[in-house]
Amino acid sequence: MLRRRSALLIRPELDDHALHSILDELRPGRQLHGLGAGRTRPPWGPVADLLNATGRDWDRRVHRVAVLARNLPPSVGDRWSADRPGDGNALALRAWAGAVRAAGEGPGAAREAERACLRAAECCPQDPTPWLALLQLMHSFAVPPGDAVPVWSEAVTRAPRLRTAYHQLLRYLSPRGHGTVLGMLDFARQAADRAPHGSPLALLPVAARVELVAHRQQLMPLGAESHWHEPRAADEVASALSDWFSAATAPHAEAVADLNILAFGLVRIHRPAEAAAVFRRIGRHMTLHPWELLPETERAFLYWRDRLGH
Repeated sequence: MLRRRSALLIRPELDDHALHSILDELRPGRQLHGLGAGRTRPPWGPVADLLNATGRDWDRRVHRVAVLARNLPPSVGDRWSADRPGDGNALALRAWAGAVRAAGEGPGAAREAERACLRAAECCPQDPTPWLALLQLMHSFAVPPGDAVPVWSEAVTRAPRLRTAYHQLLRYLSPRGHGTVLGMLDFARQAADRAPHGSPLALLPVAARVELVAHRQQLMPLGAESHWHEPRAADEVASALSDWFSAATAPHAEAVADLNILAFGLVRIHRPAEAAAVFRRIGRHMTLHPWELLPETERAFLYWRDRLGH
């Protein structure tokens, strides 16, 4: 009998169940159909509760603010800012949402978003979130990496080895962003070398190789996969396995994203036994990146997951 495949969970909040509940509660469809009718609290109340509960867990705070900024109805954040103009959480969400929206609205919106980022940073001087919102804004408007790195440094000064910060700068330095292959690879390798055992930064060289392959696929699709056959690729994946995956550390906010990158790398370098263990930890939480580099993205993920005995 054929085994029934479980539905995949492909969602920006990853496996953050509290964040998923907030997004589900506040999605536009529920409001339009009156499911929010009769509420005595403002719509931003659950968001405020979530971010207050997150506290100074910068890793999870940055993840939650970034996902909320991209997926909440804009009216929720706007109402929160209007009702609580000095609230640090409201300012951080407004800063990141403004950075996201500015990409499609032009220079005027960019200047307004920049002011929002700087105001949030002034209100919450220990919080890395406004600086990463500003980095997002700079990426959208192709600011040169030399001007962006000091902004990134402001974030990691406040939260050293913050996973999201390093991956954000990696994408910035990528040739698909605003950098070069050599600059991206050098950054990834140095960061991984300096990371303590158990840090997810051990995965940065694998993430950089994914970026390299994606870049090469745009230029010469037939030769891109050869980058997985280099001896260094196997070393990078092995280091990620031993220094992060096999370490007994608590999962970070975007661990699901890292697990998908690692599983992808193991598949590409033909390490089925190790890939099976990673797939078991992933479960149903697939991310589009990096599987979107393969034809028929979801089918490719399911093929490898099921073939390796999930």
